[in-house]
Formats: sequence, structure tokens, C-alpha cells
Amino acid sequence: MIETILLALGLVLILEGLVYALAPSLIEELLKALQSLSIAQRRQIGILVLALGVVVIVMARQFG
Repeated sequence: MIETILLALGLVLILEGLVYALAPSLIEELLKALQSLSIAQRRQIGILVLALGVVVIVMARQFG
């Protein structure tokens, strides 16, 4: 179990690092766009992304 958690954390860090290394100006634009959203809208996006992550994990467990 801990191996899976560490693997997932490592993959997240790799993806985050790639985005910041390859497209730093895109990140700045994204952050500016997020600032224009209300707190409630940002919270809804966060919940949606969280739910999507749970679905992906459940699907990976079912097929793996």
C-alpha cells in the first residue's frame, strides 16, 4: 500500500515539475484565470477534480 502511495506521489511531482519546466508562462496565465473565479467556483472545480481522481483510482484498482 505504501509503495502505491509513494508511486502516485512521485508521478504527481514529476507531472507538476514538467508543467512548470516546460510551460511556466502558461501556469501564470492559469493562475490569473483562477483569480477571476469566485471562491465557490474554485471550490467546485476542486471537488470535481477530487472526484475525478477517485474515479480514476477506482478504475485502476478494478482493471489492475
